Amino acid sequence: MKMDFEPASETDAADIVRHAAETGTPLAIAGGGTRSGLGNRVQAEQFLSTRKLTGIVSYNPAEMTMSAKAGTPMAEIEAVLAENRQMLAFEPMDHRGVMGTRGEPTIGGVFAANVSGPRRITAGAARDHLLGIRFVNGVGETIKSGGRVMKNVTGLDLVKLLCGSHGTLGLLTEVTFKVLPLPPSAMTIVVFGLDDAQAAAAMAHALALPVEVSGAAHLPDSVRYRFIGSSQPEGAATVLRLEGLAASVAVRAEKLKATFASVAPIAILDHKATETLWRDIRDIKPYADGTQKPLWRVSVAPSAGQQLVAALRLEAGVDAFYDWQGGLIWLRMEADAEADLLRRYIKGLGGGHATLLRAADAVRAVTPAFEPEQPAVAALSARLKEKFDPKGVFNPGKMG
Repeated sequence: MKMDFEPASETDAADIVRHAAETGTPLAIAGGGTRSGLGNRVQAEQFLSTRKLTGIVSYNPAEMTMSAKAGTPMAEIEAVLAENRQMLAFEPMDHRGVMGTRGEPTIGGVFAANVSGPRRITAGAARDHLLGIRFVNGVGETIKSGGRVMKNVTGLDLVKLLCGSHGTLGLLTEVTFKVLPLPPSAMTIVVFGLDDAQAAAAMAHALALPVEVSGAAHLPDSVRYRFIGSSQPEGAATVLRLEGLAASVAVRAEKLKATFASVAPIAILDHKATETLWRDIRDIKPYADGTQKPLWRVSVAPSAGQQLVAALRLEAGVDAFYDWQGGLIWLRMEADAEADLLRRYIKGLGGGHATLLRAADAVRAVTPAFEPEQPAVAALSARLKEKFDPKGVFNPGKMG
């Protein structure tokens, strides 16, 4: 009989997992369910959600650390941080638009999927901000790893291991993470009319300058108007974000403007417009279109991003835009997922990763969602799974 579990305490969660291990019952693990569909199909009929494991356990704004139960909604976390002019610097995206899901994103789900946004190029990934965890392993044992301050690195590798494991190694029940001050001012320099190759060179040049660019993305013609209105100059938009004290941002903006003024038309977006733009980039606004067209998250070397898209366009119908200086490509296929073609080109351009975020059920059934592992890595993954979840309780099949 299909049954859903929503434990209200860590003890209850451990009891549920222990019983599942004893009876050989696999569990589909989730937080708020906003990323359901991401990954391969989970081979489980019973569902375990952390959405009732809620509440901020501790928060010290002076030390810039917070601990929260895994099911705590992101909206609650962000509201408390905003009251103290602080933020999650890794800028986690909200998947609901592109995945067509409901519910509330949770802090545990963010770390379980290692969700990182545009500031990743300077602030690091979600796992770089995770200090400690509590989790239940696959036999129902509760384990604590890490601590509340950066100096305590006990179990740090274990912390990083669980982050990004998509609920396949353990059930996160509590997370401790660092936060940073919210920038008091922000501007975006927009360079218009560059093609993909020119934009890649421009972003690389901007990142090499001593102006502290915190976001670098390129929005080709096909998506540009979903981000920036027609009142601005025509053509693709290459966007460069600056953050910090107002006086510093203004000086750095003038330096960037002077750098590119002789190359192409320039515009400057103020703080409010900058917040809107980078939230839309973070949440992949053009492809939150209500369709099931295959959507890929592709990570390659920044210099290879535009080469990959150009090669794909010769053989398939694709649309794309670039974040992380061109190293992160949001790639929507117009028809087939073209997984073999995509991964072959990625390998030929020096390697990287392609993750299928969204597709129709028939496509998902025959397409590996995550980059296939090399034999040695696959063997290591299998040993880790055996160690943490010997009965195969957690999300079987999700990561392959």
